[in-house]
Amino acid sequence: MSAGPARTGTATTLLAADTVVTPTAVGPGWVELAGSRIASAGMGAPPRRADVDLGDAVLVPGFVDMHVHGGAGAAFPDGDPEQALQAVRFHRAHGSTTMMASLVAASPPQLLRAVDALADLVTDGELAGVHLEGPWLAAARCGAHDPGQLRDPDPKELNRLLRAGDGAVRMVTLAPERAGGLNAVRRISDAGVIAALGHTDASYALTRSAVAAGARVGTHLFNAMAPVHHREPGPAVALLEDARVTVELVTDGLHVHPALWEHVLRSTNGQRVAAVTDAMAAAGMPDGEYHLGTLRVAVTDRVARVADTGTIAGSTATTDALFANIVRHAALPREEALSRAVAMTAETPARALGLTEVGAIAPGRRADLVVLDPDLRVRDVYRAGIRLSSLPLAG
Repeated sequence: MSAGPARTGTATTLLAADTVVTPTAVGPGWVELAGSRIASAGMGAPPRRADVDLGDAVLVPGFVDMHVHGGAGAAFPDGDPEQALQAVRFHRAHGSTTMMASLVAASPPQLLRAVDALADLVTDGELAGVHLEGPWLAAARCGAHDPGQLRDPDPKELNRLLRAGDGAVRMVTLAPERAGGLNAVRRISDAGVIAALGHTDASYALTRSAVAAGARVGTHLFNAMAPVHHREPGPAVALLEDARVTVELVTDGLHVHPALWEHVLRSTNGQRVAAVTDAMAAAGMPDGEYHLGTLRVAVTDRVARVADTGTIAGSTATTDALFANIVRHAALPREEALSRAVAMTAETPARALGLTEVGAIAPGRRADLVVLDPDLRVRDVYRAGIRLSSLPLAG
């Protein structure tokens, strides 16, 4: 894959690495940057002497995290722009050059304030959008959401949130079995926002109806979701069998057993699975007590649990760790495993979110790149062509 040279007068930077992962090939290759964009890319020897020889590095596109609540001690649901930027910078240093800000169930005024507060970060491109995870979730599958804040979708509240922050909301997770749930799915989809199904006890049949109504994402598949039963397949099977649906998986090795995510990948041909961190404020921080919305969260050995119930409360993961886990557990040659990991951490989530400028090393895309060492640890990160090595790699 390659393109013509950059426009005359545009300064370019040519990178070369022992392993470059593009949508069509994996192997020794090169990428030429022109300002904030990828001008050209190809496999084999570069067309001229590289400006930056990355040696034994693995060069992959910037990660796209479509479900993250915070990090570095900061939480998106708090609705504080400075704190939000702290979380963004932390995850960006771990390779997530594109991310959503996921909120949690809260009161109507709190949600509106949080969306409005984060809207400028969406406009400025620091965030890809706001993800409302709740408040229209099933009480029986509330997970790390305050059960006192769960409610049926009210059309007026939904409309206010969809309009808030000049349309900052990009995705909404809800349980379709709540009263008015299917109508809410239709309203969300009609507004051009992604309707996602999660924290749900919905039956197989109802889940199929919700997908028919416009739902296109399964939120952290299997987690906070009715389990598979041989007489009632439930939501997971319905989401997996529909080619229109992208399913999230938290590939930290705790939320879902690697054998199960491998099964999911085989059943979907690896095309519709997005790895997400579901990270909360404790990502990159020491063990201790934190909060997620109104709930206290205790972190021990980097595992986050609701202090009062012991329920898993998101994760402390970063996307580079998820990437390495995917490669490590794949029963595939390394080149194929790397390609799969790139699909799950960049290409598929970008496609699910409708983001056409990120997610792949390809001419014309934004120059978002992650430089990994052979053990898949982050060495460098480029965002829009700017090297971000000066950012702290906490955690």
